[in-house]
Amino acid sequence: MLMARLSFVPLAVAALAACAPALDWREVRLEGSGLQAMLPCRPNTQARTVSLAGRSVKLTLAACSAGDQTWAIAYADVGDPATVATALDELRQSAARNLGAEPPALSPLAVPGATPNAGSGRIAFDGRLPDGSAVREQAAVFARGTLVFQATAVGAKLGADAVDTFFGSLRFPS
Repeated sequence: MLMARLSFVPLAVAALAACAPALDWREVRLEGSGLQAMLPCRPNTQARTVSLAGRSVKLTLAACSAGDQTWAIAYADVGDPATVATALDELRQSAARNLGAEPPALSPLAVPGATPNAGSGRIAFDGRLPDGSAVREQAAVFARGTLVFQATAVGAKLGADAVDTFFGSLRFPS
């Protein structure tokens, strides 16, 4: 069981309800993770302790809202390479479960500099927020060493170009 159920997406959507009307892309470096990404808004960062892959870990979330969508990247260090695949699976399943959807199959995802893992990939599904409103979510799960990541875009509508810009920008520079 995931402590706090990894419910950062609905939390982020609710906490960041005031959003900018346009997408203003900027490069963001997530401190302590080595990950760089483009986000369409300035993220707020928060951390909480969750249970992931049978361990209590600090999950850091950088999230923002723009264009009636929420964009988020969460990451945690699971500390043991043997638990990375389990953690990625839990992140994928919790993303869907948090919105009342079944976890879809993974699509391929290539994040430059990420550690290859069969549990890495991208998912897309429709679900509902706690208030009942319909949303579409696209998420990616991947790892670098023992750090596991989940990048997420959530909104009533998700523009394909914006989502592709977001996921295509994920990288670990040399």
